[in-house]
Amino acid sequence: MAVDYLSSPLGPPACEKDAKALPFIEEMTSNVDSVQERVLAEILSRNSEAEYLKRFPLLGATERDTFKVKIPVVTYEDIQPDIQRIANGDRSAIFCAHPVSEFLTSSGTSAGERKLMPTIYEDMDRRQLLYSLLMPVMNLYVPGLDKGKGLYFLFVKAETKTPGGLLARPVLTSYYKSEQFKNRPYDPYNVYTSPNETILCADSFQSMYAQMLCGLIMREEVLRVGAVFASGLLRAIKFLQINWKQLVEDISSGTLNPKVTDHSVRECMTKILKPNPDLAEFITKQCSGENWEGIITRIWPNTKYLDVIVTGAMAQYIPTLEYYSAGLPMACTMYASSECYFGLNLKPMSKPSEVSYTIMPNMAYFEFLPHEPSAPAPSRDCPPRLVDLANVEVGKEYELVITTYSGLYRYRVGDILRVTGFYNKAPQFRFVRRKNVLLSIDSDKTDEAELQKGIENASALLREFNTSVVEYTSYADTKSIPGHYVIYWELFVKDPANSPTEEVLNQCCLAMEESLNSVYRQGRVADNSIGPLEIRVVKNGTFEELMDYAISRGASINQYKVPRCVSFTPITELLDSRVVSKHFSPSLPHWTPERRR
Repeated sequence: MAVDYLSSPLGPPACEKDAKALPFIEEMTSNVDSVQERVLAEILSRNSEAEYLKRFPLLGATERDTFKVKIPVVTYEDIQPDIQRIANGDRSAIFCAHPVSEFLTSSGTSAGERKLMPTIYEDMDRRQLLYSLLMPVMNLYVPGLDKGKGLYFLFVKAETKTPGGLLARPVLTSYYKSEQFKNRPYDPYNVYTSPNETILCADSFQSMYAQMLCGLIMREEVLRVGAVFASGLLRAIKFLQINWKQLVEDISSGTLNPKVTDHSVRECMTKILKPNPDLAEFITKQCSGENWEGIITRIWPNTKYLDVIVTGAMAQYIPTLEYYSAGLPMACTMYASSECYFGLNLKPMSKPSEVSYTIMPNMAYFEFLPHEPSAPAPSRDCPPRLVDLANVEVGKEYELVITTYSGLYRYRVGDILRVTGFYNKAPQFRFVRRKNVLLSIDSDKTDEAELQKGIENASALLREFNTSVVEYTSYADTKSIPGHYVIYWELFVKDPANSPTEEVLNQCCLAMEESLNSVYRQGRVADNSIGPLEIRVVKNGTFEELMDYAISRGASINQYKVPRCVSFTPITELLDSRVVSKHFSPSLPHWTPERRR
């Protein structure tokens, strides 16, 4: 199909690079079904000799109908034994004709560990392609982004090796360490204040310190401020609150804090850091007061928008971000996961509550499982009926199912999406939630079963006091930075003279944390992205009041169940008004980078 590189219905391109990207988006979104058909044929053809596909003979066919009849819809648990074979060193073509280059660790957990997602070298090019479309779209809405820089707080996280020698690491760590990122061509529309060395520094304190210092030094050049998730940007603000005096000293003297010991970071900072007493005085004036409202626009006055994900679990941070940014727009630019990069937001300056993502049909083969919470779960005898990307219906909710070039076939991602409309023939989706996720602060995801296990392990400490947990619920408290889990307990104490001590209840907090998955514990120990878990003990009878309140709002007394997570303000206010004591985890839970068995 011929493409007109001179114009696009999206709008006039800002530069030559945009003049190629925008028509590409038009082409992909106008030919969704034919692109999807081609993508599936490519995946099945190139991987036809893969062991997994041979288990479900396609008789040489690559047609969609045959694929849908023969290939089952699976979860991670279904394919974990094969993934473990690859992790242990099996180099045969199990899922894919191309060799697995590394594993990307998903923040969705399996039995307390991160999931391992196989990836191949060319997947990096696909991810880079989607990144290359973001700024051309943003330039349609925000002019002049080539006149300054972006202050982004970007970090690498812990990585490990499987027994077979393959790297296992988060997808963004993989991208930041790739040649595509480190040697990316100069793009005036996408210049960062942070040098690569500061982003690639494995020590989270040194990395944050150097990136914040660069952002302060270049404050008048900053046109946008961001992080991957809203929680990450708020951690940066909290870091500034704690460390501004040391940063000011560095700016005033032109010498770098000795706590930054990384050689490559120190070397690159010598080229940036010069004595600037006037800037030091300005930062002192802004940071020394108690009022931090609008601090982002006060320090970085030319900021046009925040570039952060504020959909899904991150929506809980929107009010805090509005406070610190004096109401700047928040742009959610793309939709991606460890399994696959999916699509982009064609209206990036829309309100957070109106964000919809357009899935790009060239990234993978996409199917959708209709999501009806009241419907019975599909069984082996009655497999689910999936809908193609081009055939989803506006207003309906679906679970995303993907087939990728790297060898995931009809894999349930666990994301629930709602169709909000179409751009050309491409459906646009609003992210509703992660399936079965109860609590989340950062990249952690805790489900009801895991919370229940934590409650059981913690309450074991109460037995010697003849005390038990009558009821419980929880919520993610994001008013503090970093946010933390709050667990409400109603206790039954048989002998008030022998009730659990303050120390024991604090240890209950730690016991719960030790029970949670490795992603949560990494956030607590290594990333400093989650605060200490808190247990709030409430008066006896509080959960009966909670039921009375629910019934007064129309709940059925016969079907009422205590919600294991609450977010509705009147309910949290009711619970907080009945709190008799508060307890926090007294130390960090155990965490080391996972050793893959």
